[in-house]
Order: sequence, then structure tokens, then C-alpha cells
Amino acid sequence: MNTRLQQFLGAENISQSQFADELGVARASVSHIIAGRNKPGFDFLTSLMARYPRLNMEWLLAGKGKMYKETDTSAPLLEENIQQESENLFSNPVQPAPLEQSPEPALQQPVQTLQLPDSQRKISKIIVFYDDNSFAEIS
Repeated sequence: MNTRLQQFLGAENISQSQFADELGVARASVSHIIAGRNKPGFDFLTSLMARYPRLNMEWLLAGKGKMYKETDTSAPLLEENIQQESENLFSNPVQPAPLEQSPEPALQQPVQTLQLPDSQRKISKIIVFYDDNSFAEIS
């Protein structure tokens, strides 16, 4: 979902901080959701649906369909419709597609201990985070 949220922000041409301000949530909350550290809560999702009624929530949460709903733009979207959609979404959750697991790439060269220029400290561990929320630890 975090990748699709980033795509949505790009399509709307707004920054993470503008997005957080529009939803009335902490900027760190948006940053953590996009980074994959946190999952969005009910209040976040309902604020998102109210502020961006054309956004297809099924696309955002499960990657199904198109980013935007194909709706009649001449008919206003009422608050009751948003509430109804919210209830439908959370009473019948969409099962996300399983993540593809890729094998961890083998290191081409042995890891070297690097000397920091202004100190005698040495790097003892590097953690690599992948976009599928997995990580590799290199000691």
C-alpha cells in the first residue's frame, strides 16, 4: 500500500507534508506509513476517503482496479456515501495479493570494515531494507 500511496501523492502533485496537513494528521504518521513502518488506522483512512472521494480505496489497499473511481462528476459525493463506503470497506476487507519473495542476492565481494575519517570507530553492521519490507543484515 505504501507504494500506491506514493503514486497517489505523485498523481496529485502534493508532498507528504501537504498531504498530512490536508488530512489533519501528524506529518510523521504519513512518513511512517509510506516507509512501511506503520499501517494506516481507521481514522487516517476515513479522513483520506473524505478528502479525496475520487480515490479508489480498493486500489489503494489491495492494488485492484484503477487509482481513481469512474464516477459522474456532476453528482456531488455526499457524506453518507463516504460513510457507507467506509463501512463496506471495513466489513468486507479485500485480501491483498501475496508478496513475491525474491532470493537474497549474494554479495559479490566480502564486506570490508570501513574506517570513519574523524574517529576510530568502525562499522560493525549494515542493514539493507528492501521495498517489499524485508531486510538483510550484513555483519
